[in-house]
Amino acid sequence: MGAHDNLPTTEANFDRPGPWAEEEYLALGETTNRIELIDGGLWVSSGPSVAHQGILHVVHAALRPTARAANLKVFKGINVRLGPNRLLIPDLAVVSPEIRVTTVVEAADVTLVGEVASPSSKAMDSGQKWEFYEAAKIDSYLLIEPNMPDYDEVTLRLFRQRRNRYVEVATAKPGEVLIADSPFRIELDTNELVNF
Repeated sequence: MGAHDNLPTTEANFDRPGPWAEEEYLALGETTNRIELIDGGLWVSSGPSVAHQGILHVVHAALRPTARAANLKVFKGINVRLGPNRLLIPDLAVVSPEIRVTTVVEAADVTLVGEVASPSSKAMDSGQKWEFYEAAKIDSYLLIEPNMPDYDEVTLRLFRQRRNRYVEVATAKPGEVLIADSPFRIELDTNELVNF
């Protein structure tokens, strides 16, 4: 579950047979680890590192003003429903301004998702999660790839939907600035992402 859910913290009981339903997943409430629901199975990952959180904080702060100017909201770590019994928690989600207090945001209300790759999630962020976001027709996907384990350089890759597939539309290598005008004005300096 995400860090911003309005649910009580619980010790999860994973020792049970059969697939998990969305209602059971949501009943877990806040947990120590990040838990996502994928087709009835729980995917558990450890909490983000300080470097991961630092990069995410800078990206959030940089995107917020231009997203707001485009009448969008930027959140960290919220539940996004991609389909039946499929809820992911992207590091970053840019959503419709109509979203109010809720436990789950629908994929149709999400304009952009962002993921900061980490040692435990790199294959998932650039593989299976990518496919899930793409299938749910989320317009844009921002992949933030720090070099590991040093976290002293970052590569940014922005993808947009074209004929139901993500196509890379902008890239910034270490020392460069990612600039895009859609889905809203984005300007991310990779140097700033490693100086948090």
